[in-house]
Amino acid sequence: METQNVLLEIKDRVAIVTVNRPEKLNALNGDTITALADAMSSANDNPEVRCVILTGAGPKSFVAGADISEIQTLNIEEGAKFSRIGQQAFRYIENMRKPVLAAVNGFALGGGCELAMACHLRIAAENAKFGLPEINLGIIPGYGGTQRLPRLVGLSNALHLALTGDMIDAENAHRLGLVSEVVPAAELMERAEKLAGILASKAPLAAGFILDAVYEGVQTDIDSALDIEAGYFGKVCETEDMKEGTAAFLEKRKPNFEGK
Repeated sequence: METQNVLLEIKDRVAIVTVNRPEKLNALNGDTITALADAMSSANDNPEVRCVILTGAGPKSFVAGADISEIQTLNIEEGAKFSRIGQQAFRYIENMRKPVLAAVNGFALGGGCELAMACHLRIAAENAKFGLPEINLGIIPGYGGTQRLPRLVGLSNALHLALTGDMIDAENAHRLGLVSEVVPAAELMERAEKLAGILASKAPLAAGFILDAVYEGVQTDIDSALDIEAGYFGKVCETEDMKEGTAAFLEKRKPNFEGK
């Protein structure tokens, strides 16, 4: 599938979704968010896809943020609707039961940082920059930034970034736990595809249950979270992949997971 603003390529059980507005530093306007949602839905519905890489076109930017020209004239009702549209698209990504890996190749600011945070894993090029600069425009993050950033880097660090609007480099993002790995820019996609290949080789149903357990569990108390985990552990024990994986271990061979 290919649209003007978003590209989708599938190879070796990995979908590569690219925000494709390099002349605008891949800023998210309404059409781009719609195209992004369509591409992610297509990857999610494709049984051949087991992992998704999300990145931006060009050498400068992952996603530089929302398109400010679409924000300036919004009233209270339009502003809330604008926020909800992006939140829903990003929440869909977060709720996917296939691992989604953000390969952050440059600026990830505002809505771009929020998009990266909605992904399950994030790796960054050395030249990547992260931030929530909305306060400098007299607005607040509206695509989940005020909620996901504290969950990833802690309350104090999140408040510092959101209230100052400061940008941080990839190394600081790694130090804070916003990204799991930093690599040279020239090696970013090679590393992303290698990691995605590893993720795609794992038991897909188990991956989905891990994502379910983690995201449901972090929103509740530890005892309720352990009940959630036990429930999903029981479900995975009914799968053919569980039987295959345990048999392969005992037989000292590589498992062949079919997602059943």
